[in-house]
Amino acid sequence: MNFPVDVFNKHKTPFYFYDMPLLKATLAELKAQIADMPYHVHYAVKANANGTLLGAIRDAGLGADCVSGWEVKAVVEAGFASDKIVFAGVGKTDSEIEYALDHDIACFNIESEPELRVINDLALAKGKVANVAIRVNPNIDAHTHRYITTGLSDNKFGINLELLGDVVRLANSLPAIRLKGLHYHIGSQLTDFEPYKMLCEVNNRLQDEFEAEGVRFDTINVGGGLGIDYGNPDENPIADFKTFFDVFKNNMKLRDGQQLHFELGRSLVAQCGSLITRVTYVKKSVTKQFAIVDAGMSDLIRPALYQAHHKIQNISNTEGESEKYDVVGPICESSDTFGEDEQLSAVKRGDLLAIRSAGAYGEIMASHYNLRPFAPAVFDGE
Repeated sequence: MNFPVDVFNKHKTPFYFYDMPLLKATLAELKAQIADMPYHVHYAVKANANGTLLGAIRDAGLGADCVSGWEVKAVVEAGFASDKIVFAGVGKTDSEIEYALDHDIACFNIESEPELRVINDLALAKGKVANVAIRVNPNIDAHTHRYITTGLSDNKFGINLELLGDVVRLANSLPAIRLKGLHYHIGSQLTDFEPYKMLCEVNNRLQDEFEAEGVRFDTINVGGGLGIDYGNPDENPIADFKTFFDVFKNNMKLRDGQQLHFELGRSLVAQCGSLITRVTYVKKSVTKQFAIVDAGMSDLIRPALYQAHHKIQNISNTEGESEKYDVVGPICESSDTFGEDEQLSAVKRGDLLAIRSAGAYGEIMASHYNLRPFAPAVFDGE
């Protein structure tokens, strides 16, 4: 990625920089891989709800996967068609459900029997019928960070396999519920595709079992979770959509007329975004050299929360001799560290650093901790 440092120097740091041509190229590659297939992609809004990005994703024809009523409201206001909006999450409140019902969204992905009953009651009161898919907990280990695995039997998400039959029968008995399908999500930042193959096998078996009981599903939603290359964003700026979708083409046994839905977030927006920050001080201790920057964990919490690593570059000095730095922020927490022992071109006060692959779970997870203001967004190609 080319960074216009002269332009950046006119902006107050820190800020998020979005490469819109890369986002559009990513969306084009995604659409090319699902052409002529009964596949429907809903963008996972929790990855980034920046209005400019939402507009580009809407214009590409994608739907929206929401996990709060506020996300539903955001995509309604951004112009997403109601029949392309799905609403997941374990703790939907009555007001969130009612807002979604009022806007006739495509589907609620329900995660418990009590939630199913509440949606039925609220829909009945409005004289509506709610489309639902039941989120299944398939007990598949996605081999990812324990904070972002979602498909094991001891996770809070979904219906355990042993209870699924009862919930399906309940859904089909409720007067204001229309059961549309099954929903899964096994984890995030998956770069090993074997768990997806296992998911296909679980779903194929479940469909056979339910069809023997006369139950057929119009849609299967396999969630998202496709990972990106955090270590080499320039070599791999677009996620491996072909291999991802080929897993489902080769292993998922869809029925005639059945749709397969996906909820991709990180793989669409992560690589187009970088956090741009300025070096405030270079500090040397007995054993360490620190590049202290003006961005903090309030701007990008992933390293502190998940021990995640983002590639860091000195974009003010791209040719200098390499030195080793701990890149740290100004917040009064030892976890406010972006990288340890980073090899960077020699850093001096005032240099700009780019923390890469920050388009997902950067701006959207920002906070006011230490009363720091939210960092603005700057766009390339708009």
